[in-house]
Amino acid sequence: MDKNSTQINTSGFTFLKSGEGIRLLHEELYMSKLKKALEKAKEAREAVPSTLAPHAEKARMGHNGVHVTYSRTKVVNVDPRILRKNKVVSLFHENETTDQLNILRTQILNKLKEIGGNSLLVTSANPSEGKTFTTINLGVSIAQELDRTVLLVDADLRHPSIHHYDFANDFFGVHITKGLSDYLLGQVDIPDLLINPGIQKLTILPGGRPLPNSSELIASSRMQSLVKEMKSRYTGDRIIIFDSPSLLVCTDPVVLSQFVDAILLVVEAERTSPNDIKRAMELLKGKHLVGTILNKVTP
Repeated sequence: MDKNSTQINTSGFTFLKSGEGIRLLHEELYMSKLKKALEKAKEAREAVPSTLAPHAEKARMGHNGVHVTYSRTKVVNVDPRILRKNKVVSLFHENETTDQLNILRTQILNKLKEIGGNSLLVTSANPSEGKTFTTINLGVSIAQELDRTVLLVDADLRHPSIHHYDFANDFFGVHITKGLSDYLLGQVDIPDLLINPGIQKLTILPGGRPLPNSSELIASSRMQSLVKEMKSRYTGDRIIIFDSPSLLVCTDPVVLSQFVDAILLVVEAERTSPNDIKRAMELLKGKHLVGTILNKVTP
């Protein structure tokens, strides 16, 4: 994802009809891995003990909206100049892109309300098409709603150091050593990983180290139970947004799409080919794709 690109065309947010029958032949090896990962996820339906307890944060509703008190969540008050430099544009209302993101926020929240959901997966066909920028700025925008809190989950565990900007470090200037991958390996508890970057009502779960076997861990009962608990613990005000790898790179996003309520597909203007979009749509067939967003539009 290119942090220097901030143009988002919300007129390109297109609600897609389900069941658009696009049939394509994919590489046999890719489909074999996908089948194995999906089968493993299907087998992992049993619940496991709570992973978020004790509470890392508590939310209460007041006259002026939701107020959050952090206990185990690490609070780091990031300098606004760092956030501006790193393209966390949703905080700065004079930025034209902020208006576009606020429109996207309204559309996403309305769609989630229609389906009774509170979790969203953001993905793209290929790396570097703007999904991480979209994930973070959409999350920051939603957190500014009076009655909403947001949990951003960095679920891009395959090659974060190559194709993917780290949430905590590259956008918020917070250096971390552990994240979701370390939790999935059983090496740390979730409450010890959560970070509040000084933005009220926004919490980050970093990705952590790269995992060559990320698909197997994403499909595990440990991950499935974590997502289930995230969605059920804060049912009133919490929105959970997952940033995943690109669809044409690995099977992780297809597996993770089984656990979330909705999917947003990011398309880069003049870069994502029609064939890549068709392949991505085929992989998401039968999933709750709420729309696409056209990113990096030249004014």
